[in-house]
Amino acid sequence: MALRYLTAGESHGPALAAIAEGFPAGLAVDLEQVNRDLRRRQKGYGRGDRQKIERDEAQFLSGIRGGVTLGSPIALVVWNRDHESWKALVSPAARGGPRFTRPRPGHADLVGVLKYGFDDARDALERASARSTAATVALGSLARQLLARFGIAVSSRVTAIGERAIHPEGPPTAEGLAAIEASELHVDDPAAAAEWKAIIDREKARGGSIGGAFEVYATGLPPGLGSYAHPDRRLDGRLAGALCAIPAIRAAEIGAGTRVDLPGDRFHDAIHWSKERGYYRETNRAGGLEGGMTNGEVLQVRAFMKPIPTMTTPLATVDIDTHAPAQARYERSDVCAVPAAAVVGEAVVCWELAAAFVEKFPGDAIRDIEQAVEAYAARIR
Repeated sequence: MALRYLTAGESHGPALAAIAEGFPAGLAVDLEQVNRDLRRRQKGYGRGDRQKIERDEAQFLSGIRGGVTLGSPIALVVWNRDHESWKALVSPAARGGPRFTRPRPGHADLVGVLKYGFDDARDALERASARSTAATVALGSLARQLLARFGIAVSSRVTAIGERAIHPEGPPTAEGLAAIEASELHVDDPAAAAEWKAIIDREKARGGSIGGAFEVYATGLPPGLGSYAHPDRRLDGRLAGALCAIPAIRAAEIGAGTRVDLPGDRFHDAIHWSKERGYYRETNRAGGLEGGMTNGEVLQVRAFMKPIPTMTTPLATVDIDTHAPAQARYERSDVCAVPAAAVVGEAVVCWELAAAFVEKFPGDAIRDIEQAVEAYAARIR
């Protein structure tokens, strides 16, 4: 069965909900690990006051018994504590308060109004909010644990805030991972973190916002996940699409994909073989993907986040009631959410890799998948 999911919920509604199916029976899951990943998503220098209110925890409703998957759909909910303050304005039973008629440039406000025929942009912006990524992270944490059962690890680091970028080589070390998790900027480079804080402080004082970039890595992947047979089965396209579907992500890169200045003999990774290692490459400009499939090297993908469109110094807009010029309405927001976006990026990469993994190694029970993996490893060895 294919791995798939649906989420539901609005930013200030009662809760975010998700249903996932396709997880094999017999997978031991650490439910507290899901909550740790949710807390990681709430961290980061430049976040707004909402993170002081929410204490995100996933409540599992079905599909798991005694910490072990049953093979049936997994349902979970993440309650919105802030809903209590918004109950009269945003709830299934109530619709009060002033209408949101001054759409923000760069947000879903105006296009949502036009597409669905709303007279209140709140009907669009509540679902379009990045708050929905809490459900995405909870699902990605489950996918992470399925991958970990087979020795696959996923990590990330921020590589740019505003104009200041770093260029690390490859995934972080164990020491680097610890530094990243301890960092407010989700990076193992203290000098860059200090500069990034100054950039964020500058934008906050200016009433603006700032974007950046992050990288996601996956180690331990077998060659052959994904396929070149059809465009929708190419793993590079699926990963790029999943990253760009995160709110505010505007571009994705795989390996050295944007290095169009390099000629072919300096861009591609020569293939080597040894009895001890089998096939391998000494460089990884392909980012672990060739022909839409994993090639056994480290997966390395990069995502670029635009500045958040909600700013205390708002942009010019038009009131949808009067069509008169106006200033975009301010809605509580972050100055910078790139560190949090990196955690969301990990989650969507985990999900797409897990989905490709169970396509390659199907099975109703975890032992069925283990046997398929063992047989494949023996054949390609």
